Amino acid sequence: MSSRSWEAFILSVIVINAITLGFETSETVMQSFAGPLLRFFDALVLTIFVIEITLRLYAHRLRFFRDPWSLFDFTIVAISLIPASGPLQVLRALRILRALRLLSMIPSLRRVIGGLVAALPGMGSIIVLMALVFYIFAVIATKLYGEAFPEWFGSLGASIYSLFQIMTLESWSMGIVRPVMDVYPNAWLFFVPFILSTAFTVLNLFIGIIVSAMQKEHEQELLEESRQAREPEMLQILSELKALRQEVAALRNERSAT
Repeated sequence: MSSRSWEAFILSVIVINAITLGFETSETVMQSFAGPLLRFFDALVLTIFVIEITLRLYAHRLRFFRDPWSLFDFTIVAISLIPASGPLQVLRALRILRALRLLSMIPSLRRVIGGLVAALPGMGSIIVLMALVFYIFAVIATKLYGEAFPEWFGSLGASIYSLFQIMTLESWSMGIVRPVMDVYPNAWLFFVPFILSTAFTVLNLFIGIIVSAMQKEHEQELLEESRQAREPEMLQILSELKALRQEVAALRNERSAT
């Protein structure tokens, strides 16, 4: 079940199924002759996935549930098996999750996900820092500009959302900051430090942590590949050492016998 040809076949099925699920969003396509064919192919794909998961369970037994990617594939297929009728009709949209199986099939994507997971602890610290910065600036903005601009800064929640929009640099100047500066000309003294401390500093910390984690993931993979490449050589050296020890022991036995 781990042969290259079988993996290529499953990968092709995943890609084709993702494309056909996109066609199913078109009412014109579904009402034409292609509609029944797409539904039949969707059922066929689900059958193939169930057979694949069953064979992997049979081959790996309990080891199957120790592999995170196998559990990921199992969850995706299990979600696809949930009946999508009546109140569960909304679950039909979750069939597109099958395309996520590309993450477990393509090694380069697995490395990316591995790097993101490894970066989560560091990202948690940055999120706490950003939340603190947002809270401080939101309280200040509500106090300074809430009375004149209640839609943007009338409450703490509104201020946080407006500051989030400013941080993303989406219509921040003409949409929010310049209207505020028309009433408060010195408002730039508040908004410029906020942008510098969030968009240009904290967000770059996110990028740095993710890049560092992915670099470590890549280095670990290179070490693993190097170890696997040296493993036959090490086994040969160990076998030669074992034979040498046996020869030395034989010589000692001969000397003690004489």
